[in-house]
Amino acid sequence: MELLDVNTLAFLVFFGFMAAFIDSVVGGGGLISIPALMWTGLPPLTVLGTNKVAAVMGAFTSFVTFVRSGKVDGWLIRRLFPISLIGSGVGVVTVRLIPSEFLRPLVVVMLVLVLIYSICKKDWGKESTYQGMSAKLLALSCLVAFTFGFYDGFFGPGTGSFLLFAFLMVGFDFLGAAANARALNFASNISAAVLFSYFGIVDFAHAIPMGLAMIVGAWCGAHVALSKGAGYVRPLFIVMTTVLIGKQLFELFK
Repeated sequence: MELLDVNTLAFLVFFGFMAAFIDSVVGGGGLISIPALMWTGLPPLTVLGTNKVAAVMGAFTSFVTFVRSGKVDGWLIRRLFPISLIGSGVGVVTVRLIPSEFLRPLVVVMLVLVLIYSICKKDWGKESTYQGMSAKLLALSCLVAFTFGFYDGFFGPGTGSFLLFAFLMVGFDFLGAAANARALNFASNISAAVLFSYFGIVDFAHAIPMGLAMIVGAWCGAHVALSKGAGYVRPLFIVMTTVLIGKQLFELFK
């Protein structure tokens, strides 16, 4: 593993911290970490694999932090976690065979709908109305976990936003939705990181320092969210969803 120069190392640490700080709450950290890795000159596919290996370190940190806070629904996540993990693995295998870019227009439409709904429902997510899972709702949740797990391994942008939105739809408040979304996002990150590593599409010289910075960023971001509550998570969610839409539109029409 070739050592990085000091400037590149500092660059990766800074942007890794910022990406994980945001990603630990509402997702979207890839908007920061992926361009940062691309600026270092890595090949595009290696950038995706390297980002996943780094991101899984931050995702683990935020996941543990939210679990310790009691905001993660253990009963539900124990059932959805392996499904999200499997879905992501299928997505990684698929993206090596089929170009992922055809998904971009659909992602833009979905993100716009999520944003509009979240803005119009002003009191949505302030208080939890979640009363548990019926058999039908659990089956639907399993399908959602697999679908967004697959999407994260196959393409990725907006996964955190979609997962958070899904948990809001079943009655969690913004903070509870963020905590449970991070748990499933951690599952999809594990699977993707392992498979990208297996296929040799990871530059560990870049992934490790960025990942260590992401551990610190994720810890700080999760603790800020827990201390400030839903009033902090909701506007950040709206801002990051708007940025995601802009990024996808730019990529679509450039």
